[in-house]
Amino acid sequence: MRGPHNIWRLIRTGATLERTGAMNVVLDAFDAPKPLRILAHALGKPFMWLGYKGDPAMPPATRAITALGPAYIKFGQVLSTRPDVVGDELAVQLRVLQDKLPPFPLDVARAEVEKELGQPLPEMFSEFSEPIAAASIAQVHKARTAETGKEVAVKVLRPGIEKAFRKDIDAFYFAARIVDLFAPGARRLRPMDVIKHFDGVVRGELDLRLESSAASEFAANTKDDPKFVVPDIVWGLSARRVMTLGWADGAPLGDNDAIDAAGHDRVDLSERVLRLFLLHALRDGYFHADMHQGNLKVAPNGDIIAYDFGIMGQIDEYTRRVYAEILYGFIRRDYKRVAEVHFEAGYVPADRDVDEFARALRAVGEPIFGMDATRISMGRLLSYLFEVTERFGMETRTELILLQRTMVVVEGVARSLNPHINIWQVAHPVVEDYIKKSIGPRAILGDLAKTGRVLARYGPRLPGLVEAALIRQAEAQHPPARNVDKRLVLLTALIATTMGAAAGFALALLT
Repeated sequence: MRGPHNIWRLIRTGATLERTGAMNVVLDAFDAPKPLRILAHALGKPFMWLGYKGDPAMPPATRAITALGPAYIKFGQVLSTRPDVVGDELAVQLRVLQDKLPPFPLDVARAEVEKELGQPLPEMFSEFSEPIAAASIAQVHKARTAETGKEVAVKVLRPGIEKAFRKDIDAFYFAARIVDLFAPGARRLRPMDVIKHFDGVVRGELDLRLESSAASEFAANTKDDPKFVVPDIVWGLSARRVMTLGWADGAPLGDNDAIDAAGHDRVDLSERVLRLFLLHALRDGYFHADMHQGNLKVAPNGDIIAYDFGIMGQIDEYTRRVYAEILYGFIRRDYKRVAEVHFEAGYVPADRDVDEFARALRAVGEPIFGMDATRISMGRLLSYLFEVTERFGMETRTELILLQRTMVVVEGVARSLNPHINIWQVAHPVVEDYIKKSIGPRAILGDLAKTGRVLARYGPRLPGLVEAALIRQAEAQHPPARNVDKRLVLLTALIATTMGAAAGFALALLT
């Protein structure tokens, strides 16, 4: 029975936070008000003995999250990139969630590889190392192919990870249903849709064949991007639970000391990682949606290397144009246009006041410009944005969930490299270039050309489609008697339509 299991799971979540000492850490990080603190402890302390113990060697928050399982770890990974939201101390604690979790044994990994690829391991790899990185869903080994001697990275899913993740997602669905039932004010956020979207993303991450395909497509899209590299996939040594790709040496993007020691310019890196994300999202509509420090390296020559392609984001061309117009409006401080775009796209109900919405957006945007990034509290900014969206009845756009989440993560990565980065200043040239190419005369011609190609493809079928449509219209207006030829109905309708048009034209000439 899922209901009792999910209640039990949520109770153990609170109990684990209490038992590991993470409850106060989390409440302090989010600056929770006193009533919420009292309620949280009242619900957690009586059941504290039911909580997971975790690894006592870890800091409290990391200890609790790792004990709770992979879905919680994913959430912790996002928070680790936002010291402006959770504080520097907690952000540092959570950063070990990215690629420094306890690995599973080497012999288990070797057995998984042999089982999945169907060959003895020595026939495939002449070398196969101990785990060099372990994350929430998989771990990575450095290896050398037996056939070519090429250095590669071999990613192997954790045994039983599918079942463990299913339990977590099940509990999230249960929590979303509770929100739907008992918190009507939060329904506009569509919590069930959000969880369904997250569920679909994670299911894709648990099939490494899909990740291999994503990496291949991403590499093809970005092959001409300067100072950016995607390792190549070794398809013959990849399957559902194993993925093999080219090895890439470099300093982790989260290790500022190593980056400085290698002589890289952190200011340039911070700006480049943000520009690359925007370029991929706007130009290609296909972007790396898990761009935390654990998935990025800096090569000795300064190239940014991306890997771990389990979560990729995709947005259609119309949504990209809307997103770009909103960003560009903020950059130009044209809040009226930003408000109009929200209404045109249907993001805000049509019965709301566009001018009032523009004023609310101005109150969000103006504090950002001309300020040092270290003085901006993203927590307070997000809190105010939530109030604004609630007041104007905006709903969560499920197609933008990954885009919004990744923007938060990438901004956090950029700030970890350069705390004084001006996000809007860096974004301006990328967004402006996209606007020029996608919204203007050239874009209109491109849209017309696409429409022409579609019409040409369906050209042979157009007469039949038009005929069928006219028959349906004629029948709706004058239902034919039984045994009457439909073509006769069509002919009659055409004659009537033509005569009506001719009469109207003649009347217009006379007047």
